[in-house]
Amino acid sequence: MESLKLPPHDGSVISVVDMHTGGEPLRIVVSGYPEIIGESLLAKRRYVREKLDHLRQLLMFEPRGHYDMYGSLVVKSELNEAHLGVLFMHNEGYSTMCGHAVIALGRFAVDYGLVTAPQSPETQVNIHCPCGLVKAFVEYSNQNTGKVRFHSVPAFAFATDITVDVPGHGEVILDISYGGAFYAFVSAEKFGLDISHSRTRDLVDAATAVTNAVKRKVKLHHPSSPDLAFLYGTILTDGKDAFSDEPTANICVFADAQVDRSPTGSGVTARIALQYHKGLIQLNLTRTFQSGATGSLFTGKAVEETKCGDFKAVIVEVAGRAHYTGATSFVLENGDDLKNGFLLK
Repeated sequence: MESLKLPPHDGSVISVVDMHTGGEPLRIVVSGYPEIIGESLLAKRRYVREKLDHLRQLLMFEPRGHYDMYGSLVVKSELNEAHLGVLFMHNEGYSTMCGHAVIALGRFAVDYGLVTAPQSPETQVNIHCPCGLVKAFVEYSNQNTGKVRFHSVPAFAFATDITVDVPGHGEVILDISYGGAFYAFVSAEKFGLDISHSRTRDLVDAATAVTNAVKRKVKLHHPSSPDLAFLYGTILTDGKDAFSDEPTANICVFADAQVDRSPTGSGVTARIALQYHKGLIQLNLTRTFQSGATGSLFTGKAVEETKCGDFKAVIVEVAGRAHYTGATSFVLENGDDLKNGFLLK
């Protein structure tokens, strides 16, 4: 057979390109979605959440996806300088920032012609995320794309050394930081766990307990929009926050107990901002971050001081590499009782 084609079928078709960054999947929708209505990107995010959430479930859930699937929807941006707008999706809903997705979308935007006249040795791609404009820089040589780095929205430490009561673990001291999304940060050692060697289930349970405890106690706010003021998840670390040339490991548990396979781009952003706030790292010092799940690596560094409302903030540069894994078209046959997807927890 020269090519594989589906037999005649009813129902709609959604076409995607699949990639991964450091092991974390990204499913990029290229066609088949209805028009996304909204004058701003945040309005479009609200629209898909309220009107088109069945399509998120179709693409993220089984049998087309899985519990830890991640996706993105390329949309028009209201910002003139943006090459593209993007909405992020996962097992629970829609996030405001995703670094691993930005790295993948940087390559995708150049490879699929969303950026005209790419430049060597690096092409800038302006990606409008729900948290704001993120500038990606894509290695480009001989019509081939490579490694990607991006500059974050202003990142800041929201609260440090706060105490929360975590059921089953007692009082736990932790930090909260923002890198396009809000995360709680705490060392895995406080739960008797090791980032790289403990069972994933135990790490997920501890992180989820922290997330729920913080949500009960802490009211978050963001200077730009109330749409950004929610706790996305908890990042358990190896506790090695002081600057070192050696990698520091972490694992991110976000949304509905979803596990990031990569070092988490927005998490690296928030962690660098936290380390800078505590005086543990200086501008333009590069740290290497390792995923406790897969061992994959990102680098991060604070490149500029700035402000976000009343918060002292930094612009963080995160770098990594994304790879293509495939392209496919998903169909919805009307006679399929499970066409809308399901999850096994």
